[in-house]
Amino acid sequence: MLDIFVIGGGINGASIARDAAGRGYSVGLAEMNDLASGTSSAATKLIHGGLRYLEHYEFRLVHEALAEREILWSAAPHIIWPLRFVLPHHKGLRPAMVLRAGLAMYDHMGGRRLLPPTKTLDLTRDPAGQPLKPGYRLAFEYSDCWVDDARFVVLNARDAADRGASIHVRTKVVSARREDGGWRIALDGEGGQQEVRAKLLVNAGGPWVDAVINGVMGERGRHHVRLVQGSHIVVRKLFDHDRCYFFQNSDGRIFFAIPYQDDFTLIGTTDRDYHGDPKDVAITEEETDYLLSAASEYFARPVTRDEIVWTYSGVRPLFDDGASAAQEATRDYVLKQDGEVATGVAINVFGGKLTTSRRLAESVLEKIEGVLGKKGAAWTAKSTLPGGDFGVKSFDAELRRLGMDYPDMPAGLLRRLMRLYGTRARTILGERGSDEDLGQHFGANLYAAEVDYLVAEEWARTAQDILWRRTKLGLRVGAEDVARLEAYLDSRKQ
Repeated sequence: MLDIFVIGGGINGASIARDAAGRGYSVGLAEMNDLASGTSSAATKLIHGGLRYLEHYEFRLVHEALAEREILWSAAPHIIWPLRFVLPHHKGLRPAMVLRAGLAMYDHMGGRRLLPPTKTLDLTRDPAGQPLKPGYRLAFEYSDCWVDDARFVVLNARDAADRGASIHVRTKVVSARREDGGWRIALDGEGGQQEVRAKLLVNAGGPWVDAVINGVMGERGRHHVRLVQGSHIVVRKLFDHDRCYFFQNSDGRIFFAIPYQDDFTLIGTTDRDYHGDPKDVAITEEETDYLLSAASEYFARPVTRDEIVWTYSGVRPLFDDGASAAQEATRDYVLKQDGEVATGVAINVFGGKLTTSRRLAESVLEKIEGVLGKKGAAWTAKSTLPGGDFGVKSFDAELRRLGMDYPDMPAGLLRRLMRLYGTRARTILGERGSDEDLGQHFGANLYAAEVDYLVAEEWARTAQDILWRRTKLGLRVGAEDVARLEAYLDSRKQ
């Protein structure tokens, strides 16, 4: 019998499994699709305190999130790194004094040590002003961090597995029923139909958390989640510098324009209530128009539909606190413990975000300890994720070292592998001397050696898993490349 079984392979489920396994609990996790295939790969891809949450007085959440930025950066400096955000003052919207005061709080609430502080910019002189309309003069520049969101999930799951957790992808939990003070859980997936037993159940189903309660767990009439859709567009590169823009819109909402994958700009997000099936979420024409119009309000050259190269959309499973507008609903996480020790305890997880996932996991483990008893101590604050075992400011040095060890490998390939896998890039490259030794080529510097690693070590099963979640090479490969990759993956199964 397992100690803990986790339903859901998004960032919350993966973080909980990792923390629990590292403390010595026996853990299983099931994800009905691919890891990070839902909300966790549809984020704005930031590790941030949530500057706008200050307006809604969510001081606890902002403080916790700010403190997490440097902890997570230290844990995974290959997939997380600092970004500077340029917030132009827009006359007629929030006053400059309010922006300055909010950023002063932002700088001092979270124990910032390594990230640089806020400074004031003159957009008529600073390069950040060049892509913008000439009417914008004053701006504030502050710090947050970037994260490769889907890889963040996969690396948490990889570390959980390295510490003994059993990770099941494409495995649906058909039912979970209380039995003898624990849970009997029926699974249907890659391994066929099977049953497992666990002492405690964690429901981290994200947008499906209510569906798990009402269907899988056999309860009825429960409703805790407010689904809020957030959509993004990716366009051809709008500016040459490496800073991001934090823009205010006339409706009171905010959005970002972020350098993305070297050659593109990511614009988002939207906030609108969603009432459909989460698996069917997709950007709407209205949201596309909204983002294009909002961006064109700031950039000197209008952003048009023909510049869009990709869109994505996700559903945030926010705890339903009765807020009147989607953008006002709390982004804080809520944990609900259900049942008694004698009959079987479940912990249901609502809300949460990438930035606070580690702390959410610690909070869940506090509840688990109250039921199962304490094993190991909290440990994740000073740990690294797979491949992240180097200093936060040492990426370039590690990349140079990798280049010295593999002098005949293309520099672009080495940099991409280092960004995705950190020190585990060497596991992929092995004793191979050049790219000709890496096996079949699928375009965009993707070779069979990397594909084999992703299948064996990171639960990748399909071309979409590899091209859009483990990497973002879907932006660069053509239809023939995808067909070759699909054929190769099919051949591996035979």
